[in-house]
Amino acid sequence: MREPILKNIYINARFLGRHVTGVERYATEFVKALDAMMCRGEIDPTRFSFVLLAPKNIQSELKPKHIQIRYVGYFSGHLWEQFELPFYARGTLLINLCNTASLLKRNQIVTIHDAVVFGSPQAYSFIFRLWYKFLWKSLGVVAKTIITVSSFSEKELSKYCVQNAGKLQVIYEGKEHIFALKSDNSILEKHGLKDKPFVLAVSSLNPNKNFHSIVQAITFLSNVNFEVVIAGGANPKIFCQSAIPLPSSIRYLGYVSDGELRSLYEHASCFVYPSFYEGFGLPPLEAMACGCPVIVSQAASLPEVCGDAALYCDPNSPKDIAEKIVLLMNNTTLREDLCRKSLERAKLFSWEKCARETFAVIKKALF
Repeated sequence: MREPILKNIYINARFLGRHVTGVERYATEFVKALDAMMCRGEIDPTRFSFVLLAPKNIQSELKPKHIQIRYVGYFSGHLWEQFELPFYARGTLLINLCNTASLLKRNQIVTIHDAVVFGSPQAYSFIFRLWYKFLWKSLGVVAKTIITVSSFSEKELSKYCVQNAGKLQVIYEGKEHIFALKSDNSILEKHGLKDKPFVLAVSSLNPNKNFHSIVQAITFLSNVNFEVVIAGGANPKIFCQSAIPLPSSIRYLGYVSDGELRSLYEHASCFVYPSFYEGFGLPPLEAMACGCPVIVSQAASLPEVCGDAALYCDPNSPKDIAEKIVLLMNNTTLREDLCRKSLERAKLFSWEKCARETFAVIKKALF
């Protein structure tokens, strides 16, 4: 009987050591879920071997049991990814999880999370837009398969940069990471929120996230007995618009840990996310998984992810956002109904399912 042929698969691990945003979260949780599949014996180690290839100048807290981390090359960033990574990944399938990949490699799978530089480019610098438009159009040609995280993003990528629709595969993200750490309720005591009802908004100050409409919506709220809390941060190196000045009636917490974020989700009366453009929408899913009612935009991927478990607002109308906040905050029955629906809806999304479906795509690419 012939011995099974071992298939080596490399994973682009440039994301290790970077500040965790949505795409880094996706990559990290996918690797953890893939490693868990190997622990459970769902992936035969005599047939499939996974190796994370990372630049030498990074440090990682990720410690998979069955996936090796190999530090290679001398460069970092795009130089490492474009020129050194394909050399070390030669002759094997390469998996790229965070929107970018080498243009010198054809035998590869790339996850592109959205087409925001085409669909909503005003939030990014000219150089950023130019590079990513060129990169994604090129990857649409050279990559073997393009994974994306919603049907909305599939349509956007097909419209702008992936001409062969057969290359596109939709695989949803998961939400279990929000439960990985114990709730840190000290965030409530620190900011005087322990016994107060509050509306929560969590994300960056990227103009696409539409925080200015939340700020404007506050002007329509009068004689209310709740506070508006914003957690998150901004990256002035990338986003054209600087941080939005926040009125004193809004509490801006800045960066919060995962444990603190979980506590905020669990204690908030509702979560507001009036984003203009999303490839998936991880924050609303996190909130829903914690049983927090959500108010989201009737836009982009958000209706696809949230289904009937959300209250929808017009992202272009601060008045409508304010009205939806008041409606939800003043209606206990509606909040309880959305809480129940949110918990059920969140069950549809898991990193285990994401890893299993992605592994099926990997096997198809190999055989």
